[in-house]
Amino acid sequence: MSAEPAAYGALPPFDPALLDLADPYPVYRRYREAGPVHPARGPGRAPTTWYVFGYAEVARVLARREFGRADPATASAAPLPPGYAVLREVVENWLVFLDPPRHTGVRALVTPALGAGPVTALRPAIRRIARGLVAPLATRGSVDLIAEFAAPFPLLVIAGVLGVPAERHGWFRERALALQRAGGARADRSPAGMTVAERAAAELTAYFRRELDARRGPGGDRGDLLSALARAADERTALTPSEQSATCIHLLTAGHETTTGLLGKAVLALLARPGLRAELRADPALLPGAVDEFLRHDPPVQMITRWAQRDCGLAGHPVRRGDRLVLVLGAANRDPARFPAPERLDVHRAQARHCAFGLGIHYCAGAALARAEAETGLAVLLARLPALRPAARPVVEVRHAPDWVFHGPERLTVTCGGAGAPGRRDGRGDGRGDVGV
Repeated sequence: MSAEPAAYGALPPFDPALLDLADPYPVYRRYREAGPVHPARGPGRAPTTWYVFGYAEVARVLARREFGRADPATASAAPLPPGYAVLREVVENWLVFLDPPRHTGVRALVTPALGAGPVTALRPAIRRIARGLVAPLATRGSVDLIAEFAAPFPLLVIAGVLGVPAERHGWFRERALALQRAGGARADRSPAGMTVAERAAAELTAYFRRELDARRGPGGDRGDLLSALARAADERTALTPSEQSATCIHLLTAGHETTTGLLGKAVLALLARPGLRAELRADPALLPGAVDEFLRHDPPVQMITRWAQRDCGLAGHPVRRGDRLVLVLGAANRDPARFPAPERLDVHRAQARHCAFGLGIHYCAGAALARAEAETGLAVLLARLPALRPAARPVVEVRHAPDWVFHGPERLTVTCGGAGAPGRRDGRGDGRGDVGV
């Protein structure tokens, strides 16, 4: 990144590498107050990267067609090293990286299966999974809540929704993590790391093609999402086998990493606010609004990228075709022009629409499922772990992953109370707010 002075005052060019992973918001605020858009110019005639901090400007980029997912210079939204053909084919077919018209066909395949109606029908199964994970924690002392709950919970949910058998869940987790390590801030671009990701992409592709094929034709429908995808692909779309299997892999990976971050951050917020913890335990009906406020206040995806598809303007700046725009969702969600007193976490807030799930055509297709997972997961944790509190060494025991796409704690050690915790003798909590969980 160039050392060229920023366009506003004495602020240096914005650099995510210098942010505090646990609390980037003071830096966001300084840049947003200086101006909604900041350039970081490359050397010579290289394209400019624009960091976008204001809500109105982020919303405009997400809603307008002159900003797309693909870099015009490469026609790709997912830059990867040369080679690794299977990995490239998988990632470049992910819904999140597609522009219309391809985006339209893939989204039409996914949206009906993840809408509000199907997700409502899934809530009892989601609750059973959460209970099963939390039950053994109630009699233990300190546990890593990410490893023991926040990471496996959404993976078990999306795997069950897809129709993946339980004995495959560990196998899927390993391969999902291998794919994640191929991109983003935690990328391992070494030949060894990319080879692992390539192999994971090949194995997942082969698995989902077999499963999709098995669900086609008479007697193949098993009532799961894979069956719905196979049926919809045959009846309503002209998706290729590569697009179909890549969509399944995308649902598996994106469907659990973001929810892991959301749950981890929500628990961190509750550990720091005993009064709010007690309020939500006493009145679980507040949880939908609370989850929306957790998403606004500290979203699990902090930054996303778009590319200018033609010359245009943004907040008075000339943006050229091929320029990169990094939308700082965490800053936009605390823009006081959109949200009164935005630094305050207020679960009673009259919500204006935040951008934690994006906006426009790329609004998260799995938003309803993520909300259901977070609401149910938090309800079960609060009701069945009444002694939940920070571990004895909170500074040591909270570790954030060095990633602004999948952002959140990768380790979060909490004290559940152990055998001596207050509550019912069966270790499932004291019953307050326990209705339905």
